[in-house]
Amino acid sequence: MRALIVEDDFRSRMLLQKYLMPFFEVHIAVDGREALQAFNLAIEEEEPYKLIYLDILLPRLDGQEFLIEIRQIEEKLGLFASDGVKVVMTSALKDSKNVLGAFKTGCEAYLVKPFDRKKFLGVIEKLNLIKTTEPQS
Repeated sequence: MRALIVEDDFRSRMLLQKYLMPFFEVHIAVDGREALQAFNLAIEEEEPYKLIYLDILLPRLDGQEFLIEIRQIEEKLGLFASDGVKVVMTSALKDSKNVLGAFKTGCEAYLVKPFDRKKFLGVIEKLNLIKTTEPQS
C-alpha cells in the first residue's frame, strides 16, 4: 500500500515518514504542485495512494486547493468517496474555520500539530487502513 506525505517542513516529514514506514510504501512531496504530480503518476502506474497526510499550508498549491483537485480527478475516474484516497489534513491551525473548511473540502480526518505516535496511528486505524497491537486511547 502506498502513502503520500505532503509537507514542507523537513522535521515534520521525517517524523511522518518514520510513523508510516512500517505500514506503507511512503512517498514525499514538499509542495502542492509536486504532490499533484505524484498523485497523477500513481494513478498512471495503477498503484494509487491509499493515504495522504496533507499539510494545510503549503507553497505553490495549498493543501485545500490540492485536495479539491484530487477529489475532482477521482470524480472523473468514477471513484466514490469510499473508494478514493483517505486524506488526513495536518496543521498547527486548530481554529474552526480551518478545521471545518478541510472537512468541507473532502478530508477524512484532521490532526493538529504537534501530534504523538499513538494519536497518529489511531487515525489511520479508524480509517481501516492498518491494525495496530497498541491500545488506542
